[in-house]
Amino acid sequence: MSEKTDKTEKKQKKAEETVETASAEAAPAKKGGKKQAAKPTEGAPADEAAKKGGKGKKPAAEEKPKDEIKYIVRIANTDLDGTQTVEFALTGIKGVGNRISKIVARQAQVDPHATMGYLAPEQVDKLRAVIDNLEANVPVWMLNRRRDIYTGEDKHLFGVDLTLGVKEDINIMKKIRSYKGIRHERGQKVRGQRTKSTGRTGATVGVVRKKGEQGGAAKKEDKK
Repeated sequence: MSEKTDKTEKKQKKAEETVETASAEAAPAKKGGKKQAAKPTEGAPADEAAKKGGKGKKPAAEEKPKDEIKYIVRIANTDLDGTQTVEFALTGIKGVGNRISKIVARQAQVDPHATMGYLAPEQVDKLRAVIDNLEANVPVWMLNRRRDIYTGEDKHLFGVDLTLGVKEDINIMKKIRSYKGIRHERGQKVRGQRTKSTGRTGATVGVVRKKGEQGGAAKKEDKK
């Protein structure tokens, strides 16, 4: 009986070995699945190597050059901040407020919320043209120099012209001895503000006691 069992065990072992060898031969085809990519030959273009290799590295995306910003834009003899929007950058011109800047941008067909430094030169030229001819693009009641003393015209002054115009008006009021001119001469408030507690000019003077009062106070302290 022992001999028969030994024979049967040997047959089973042989059968198992044959099965293992067959499975080992078939294993690379099943486990590998996809065929290994052939290495690209030297001198072959990168596209062909990527096609043969299946998964190739994607070329890096080319970065688009950013538009250069102009940090200073000159309009009406004034340097404006190019990092601000058109609406607020135009207010850097003396004599231009928020309302006028919006009207100027609208008349020049420029987005008031666009950055000033990114505007094209043609758009900046349009803004200059509208500001130079502001009297025709703005209602009369918005002008800051109506019925000029010398010409009688309605004007809008900017920058240095505006400061010089204000100084000339003050000098004329001083010459004709008007109430406002006299107040300007004395350095007092001109537009009816109170001067009891504010607007004091000159050297400050403290409280000074009389000599008799000082002696009386000293005697009282001695008595105590």
